[in-house]
Amino acid sequence: MNEHTNHPDQPPVRRYPPVTPDAPFDEEAQSKKILCGVLALLFGWLAIHKFVLGYTSAGLISILVGVLTCGVGALVMHVIAIAEGIIYLTKTSSEFRATYMDGKKEWF
Repeated sequence: MNEHTNHPDQPPVRRYPPVTPDAPFDEEAQSKKILCGVLALLFGWLAIHKFVLGYTSAGLISILVGVLTCGVGALVMHVIAIAEGIIYLTKTSSEFRATYMDGKKEWF
């Protein structure tokens, strides 16, 4: 067996393409990713991160759920926002742009 094959009893090894130093860096997506991630973690119940991304309807829904349920829904919305913040921060800037800035994925 050479170094590029696996033992039949082992799962396949995933090989990722190498990161090239000349790959374009998306500064706008990186800064928005960090801003939205931190806002979601700290102030998720206010849905500020939704408004920063331009998701006005999702932001209003989040706020209305919190207000109309006398704060109980705000706790639920904050838990959702924490999950979103973690997802935002773990994506690369190009993934973030493709998913949330260009793809307009409003929830998770």
